[in-house]
Amino acid sequence: MGRVTDLASFAPLFTPEGQTLLAALRDHDPAQELAVVSRLRRDHPAELVTAAVGQARLRQRAVAKFGAEDAYRMYFTPNGVEQSTRASVGTYRAGRMKALGIRSVADLCSGIGGDAIALARAGISVLAVDRDPLTAAVARANAEALGLAELIEVRCADVTEIDTAPYDAVFVDPARRGGRGRIFDPEAYSPPLSWAVEAARKAPHAALKVAPGIPHEAVPAEAEAEWISDGGDVKEAVLWFGTEPGARRATLLPSGAGLVGRGLPDPAVRPVGRYLYEPDGAVIRAHLVAEVAEELAGGLIDETIAYVTADRLVPTPYAAAYEITDELPFNLKKLKALLREREVGTLTVKKRGSAVEPEEIRRKVKPKGPNAATVLLTRVAGAPTMLIGRPAGDGR
Repeated sequence: MGRVTDLASFAPLFTPEGQTLLAALRDHDPAQELAVVSRLRRDHPAELVTAAVGQARLRQRAVAKFGAEDAYRMYFTPNGVEQSTRASVGTYRAGRMKALGIRSVADLCSGIGGDAIALARAGISVLAVDRDPLTAAVARANAEALGLAELIEVRCADVTEIDTAPYDAVFVDPARRGGRGRIFDPEAYSPPLSWAVEAARKAPHAALKVAPGIPHEAVPAEAEAEWISDGGDVKEAVLWFGTEPGARRATLLPSGAGLVGRGLPDPAVRPVGRYLYEPDGAVIRAHLVAEVAEELAGGLIDETIAYVTADRLVPTPYAAAYEITDELPFNLKKLKALLREREVGTLTVKKRGSAVEPEEIRRKVKPKGPNAATVLLTRVAGAPTMLIGRPAGDGR
């Protein structure tokens, strides 16, 4: 209910009446939406109320990505909220471009303008291109709403027809969702990854945003591949051209900690020590677990599992640390008895390499008591295992 679907329904939002409605709907409760719509339609056109309520709902969803200050000034489409870059990631990437001396960027497949906004705030002029008229109009409205129109030119066009020669860099964010959800084949992106790579090769610098699950063998030899996480969640991978060919990098936000691969061999498998480290998802995606293991003087608990074990607690931004108190073969009855004996009521269940779902464990062991514990369901040297412990400090 309530969705801007074309330019005709979007434009009225900029009239004084539309702006008044948007301001009034800023803090509306979605649970009361039907009543709100009924009340507003007594004094305003139904189409305008529908558009304003839909925009208000999208703004509330966008706060998680853009922050309240920006989200409540910006405009969105449903796909724009879903597919736009989180502001923290866009700001980081724009900072890298500025550090490279880039002053102008052709932002191809710009969507609602999230990346263009981050680039402009870094002082970089942007040509933002999207082939959808409504999306381009939303991007233009966002540039104006945030006072960045002088640095952001929005053009509604097919990105394959854009001459990028006048720009210092190209940024491409292909559509990775279709009618059936996420697209995993890079050649099924819109435009395909192969086209984006060719566009990158023509520019002094380029950054291509791709899904974090991109196979390493799909990364061009001349590209640097960077996996970015924010708050522990992997958000994207970026293929950089004109930086460090062949490099593999993991970057963790908000700290900005960065780990670069050194081509180390896989760590050896060893018995579980006092501490277990869970590498950040960006580290795992970048295949840099060996670099973390070397830093921790640790090894793997299983050759197929990205858990590192060590005998000492070493602070690291690249992994969360747990102090292990028990190592048991997988057995729910034994786990339930142990937790009952220790009066564990707050139970965190994590898994890696186990088919058992954490919710199933919580339901069956029925934790009760004043104490807390973490159970890690995994494999140790090939055998299903339960590791019981507790966080050993802030590993992020």
